[in-house]
Amino acid sequence: MPVFASGKAFDGSLLGMESLQRRPEARSQIDASRPLPISNNPFRRMEHVMFETLLNGFVTLFVIIDPLGLAPLFLGLTAGLSMTARRRLALKASLIAFAILSVFGLVGLAVLQALGISLGAFRVAGGLFLFWIAFELVFEKRKTRKEKDAQTAMSEHEASEIAAVPLAIPLMAGPGAISAVILLSGDLPGVAGQAALLLVIAAVLLATYAMLAIANRFDRLIGQTGRAVITRLLGVLLAALAVQFVADGVGALVSQWHR
Repeated sequence: MPVFASGKAFDGSLLGMESLQRRPEARSQIDASRPLPISNNPFRRMEHVMFETLLNGFVTLFVIIDPLGLAPLFLGLTAGLSMTARRRLALKASLIAFAILSVFGLVGLAVLQALGISLGAFRVAGGLFLFWIAFELVFEKRKTRKEKDAQTAMSEHEASEIAAVPLAIPLMAGPGAISAVILLSGDLPGVAGQAALLLVIAAVLLATYAMLAIANRFDRLIGQTGRAVITRLLGVLLAALAVQFVADGVGALVSQWHR
């Protein structure tokens, strides 16, 4: 075995330890190169929570607006109109709904605070309301109610105004969608959170507009049976999200009472 002039025998471990002792920056570079797990990295954990919140918000709002169930109603309301006129109405209704939901998303929490309503209490009430919507979706009661709302609105407004009523209100930006937006705004504080909230609303309404723009083709493609199956599956998903809202609200109220 080779021997150094100092009398130390050569081996890889000794050489490696001495080199690291002489170069502490190398040891720090090795440690820094290892990515921290999500549980120990606050930035990655925050990104993970933000992504999960945005995904839940998108799914909740998409299921509540229910573009699949809205498509046949849209075709019935716009019967006799050309494809271009239908797309123009769908775009106008989507823009109006975006404006309404954005306003409630940005100032809804301030209104609740002014009324003395805590976010936990609103989570419980909103979760129960969303669960009722999920119940209607699963048992095909929501479609019947929306048809009645549309007929009532059409009897009170001219056909040229259907983009605002009943398409934008209440079919797109109804009480359920408004409640969901306010609940989502509570999980997205700050300027970045508000921007993300507006992005979620825009994405859902863009998907709704796309669905209405091809409503005729899509309705023929999936048929009544396919639409009923998808609607029920989305209803079950919304029910689970609604229960989570209620659980979070109860937890917030309990922690508030114990302070």
